[in-house]
Amino acid sequence: MSLGDEPGYGDGPRGDDGGYGGSGQTRTRLPDRPGDVYGGARRGRGSSSRSLVTVVGVVVLLIAAIAFANRGDNTGASGGGSGDKARTSPTAPSGNHPVTTKTTGIPSGFPHTREGAESAAANYAVALGSTGMFNTATRHGIVRAIYTAAAVDRLQGPMDQAYSTDFLSRLGLDANGNAPSGDTFVSRTVPVGTEVGHFDASGAKISVWYMGLIGMSGQTSTDPVSSTWKTWTFELQWDNGDWKIVADSQTDGPAPVPGDDKAATSDEISKAIEEYGGFTYAR
Repeated sequence: MSLGDEPGYGDGPRGDDGGYGGSGQTRTRLPDRPGDVYGGARRGRGSSSRSLVTVVGVVVLLIAAIAFANRGDNTGASGGGSGDKARTSPTAPSGNHPVTTKTTGIPSGFPHTREGAESAAANYAVALGSTGMFNTATRHGIVRAIYTAAAVDRLQGPMDQAYSTDFLSRLGLDANGNAPSGDTFVSRTVPVGTEVGHFDASGAKISVWYMGLIGMSGQTSTDPVSSTWKTWTFELQWDNGDWKIVADSQTDGPAPVPGDDKAATSDEISKAIEEYGGFTYAR
């Protein structure tokens, strides 16, 4: 069922008799003069001229204000001060290129900077939300690549227990995390933005707001692909020339109001998953 089918979705406040605003009346606006389909009184030339002068004056002032604002931005940029922009607009992109190296298929070698820590957290969220986490060998490789050695020792066992055969079965997967023949298992994390809770040369606390996709796409699936909104917070440490995860936690939301988009068919979802690849996220 699409969200547009929800009872009351998009309805305005109605009165008991079906009118709006509780007035109990339905008003119809008629044209003031025959042939005036917009219902407005005709204005004389003098009034039109004065209105035109007013509008032109407002436009000129607006253009001048925009030019002045742009001149101020360019002056700051010429001084090399992109740091002020980052502080006043924390979600604005830095303009830095994403990393070009990978470890176990995961972006690595992030800069020892605030933006590097944000980029690492976003890409680590993608890796931890991927289908690779549902296979034991692949999961071990992902965890070793992005966590500190101490964190790996602490988390590997509990993670293996969490991704148990029983858990995989409830998702429609076999013991190796494979979907039934003809079906497509979907698990993706799509970062929307990052926020820095703390940063210094040795460590950082980065929160990643993301939309997740998870479910089974197939003709006989009883667990269709659905979306969820969460925030993933990572405690990062600068370790052996890269950012590594020390600990992480998740909270629900913030979730926007759902739209009324028509849900795709299982075939459309499967095709999209096959055709649309992911990104390397850079702050």
